[in-house]
Amino acid sequence: MATEQIDEKALELATAIANAADDRKAEDISILQVGDASYLADYFVIATGFTNVQVRAIARSIESTIETDHGRSPLRTEGVEEGKWVIYDYGDVIAHIFQPREREYYDLEAFWGHVKRIEFIPTPSPGMGQ
Repeated sequence: MATEQIDEKALELATAIANAADDRKAEDISILQVGDASYLADYFVIATGFTNVQVRAIARSIESTIETDHGRSPLRTEGVEEGKWVIYDYGDVIAHIFQPREREYYDLEAFWGHVKRIEFIPTPSPGMGQ
């Protein structure tokens, strides 16, 4: 079924985004499968960075990794300058990088509590100790 192929590609992208965030020491990385509950995207990736600098570094890591490895650029970006809550919209996957206060305030995991959570298991970067 064509939908399953799209979901697999979207899940692969979501996992790549989560790994890119993990490469910059993002914490509490969640992948939510929102496609059955929303037309916005198939998946949300949510991660925490603790300073403006770290949030921007996580965002840059995601953008460069997805462009290099998947040949895709975000359709829309928000919040990069402020570094409090950055959104990268890739169409089928939306990445949210929050500082703790913003993540707690917006609490996307609670708002989307009825959707399936995908367990994120970090994949070591090439060249990293295994």
